[in-house]
Amino acid sequence: MRVRQLAVAVGLLGVLCVPAHAETRDLGRDTLPANDGWAAEGEGTTGGAAADAGHVYTVTDRAGLVRALDGGSDTPKIIRIAGTIDANTDDDGDRLDCADYATGGYSLKKYLAAYDPRTWGAAKPSGPQEEARQASAAKQAERIVLPVGSNTTIVGLGDKAVLKGASLQVRNADNVIIRNLELRDAYDCFPVWQPNTGGLGDWKAAYDNLWLAGATHVWVDHITASDRGHPDAKEPTYFARNYLRHDGLLDITNGSDLVTVSWSRFADHDKAMLIGNSDTATGDRGKLRVTLHHNAFESVVQRAPRVRFGQVHVYNNRYDITGDDYRYSLGVSTESRIHAENNAFHAPGHVEVADLVKSWNGSALHQSGTLFNGFPVDLLMIYNAYNSGSERDLTDDVGWTPVLHGPVDSAAAADRAVARGAGAGRIP
Repeated sequence: MRVRQLAVAVGLLGVLCVPAHAETRDLGRDTLPANDGWAAEGEGTTGGAAADAGHVYTVTDRAGLVRALDGGSDTPKIIRIAGTIDANTDDDGDRLDCADYATGGYSLKKYLAAYDPRTWGAAKPSGPQEEARQASAAKQAERIVLPVGSNTTIVGLGDKAVLKGASLQVRNADNVIIRNLELRDAYDCFPVWQPNTGGLGDWKAAYDNLWLAGATHVWVDHITASDRGHPDAKEPTYFARNYLRHDGLLDITNGSDLVTVSWSRFADHDKAMLIGNSDTATGDRGKLRVTLHHNAFESVVQRAPRVRFGQVHVYNNRYDITGDDYRYSLGVSTESRIHAENNAFHAPGHVEVADLVKSWNGSALHQSGTLFNGFPVDLLMIYNAYNSGSERDLTDDVGWTPVLHGPVDSAAAADRAVARGAGAGRIP
């Protein structure tokens, strides 16, 4: 009776005042839909959806985020990020730069002089400047490495939530959801020089925007990850190598398992996504089961993804390839089993179909429904026909067929949908 009376009142007045909390969808209580990729295996992925009211936080600065994360505790929690949070800040919220972290007499000028390959050689850096670099790096890590524990949901509020300069790390944790958030510029102030006997060597940065290490049941959805603010392409060259300040955008390593990455945007970066960190990590066999669907890879040079060991379902993704430094998209490495279907690639004239795949001791790649600049192509056949002969041909038999997934759209339909809907701030 009261419902009918309320309906009559609404009809007469033309408006119903509803509490604000009833008007706004609570993304923090969302859970991974059934069958939505590998993270739906078993009991699925619920993150912090069961958190009580005392463990639901809205945070606006680094200090509040650190308190809410609670040192990576397993207590069910929902963390809502409002606005932009900069991890390179002190406890009072004041901005920190690389000079604030430098200690022990470290300076880049002294470091370059100490380990110039023409005088130092190919030995691993050691001595006072390397020790000072390590101490300085540890000071930065104390501020920007943020541990995420089990049973946690981190979600951006609105369409402009940003976590800047941080490395979110889900290590040996289970049941985590990260959604609707821009992860920007995990900038390493103190890259290490790694000599290479007989080669040029390289600079190695320490931080991924998001790192899953030994993590299980993780859903990453509608994030945007990039180097925005400090692109490596604008960094100088030292020892004839680009002075890299970033590692991965999203790396999934160290036996991580049952992960779904959906409707996300990975942009303007070199090495975007590594799944499996070592050819010798045989303990990863049977793990690294990952689903990537409806993601956009834009201006990514390589690793979209590169896979070792894992059963990885790559479907309905969009690739926009730009720049002269492009290397490959799908990296087929030791014992990897990539099942790729209905993906769309857009590339400039200097990129060939055969360039989309790179193999390091890989043996198989299943692909179907691939579009290249709008035309259907047999990616595997073309790769085998044009590879340099330094690697064996890849077979089509990856030994498994995905069963945990939603509808698989045509590559053309997915291409349009991803262009409109992937990334932070675009949850329907």
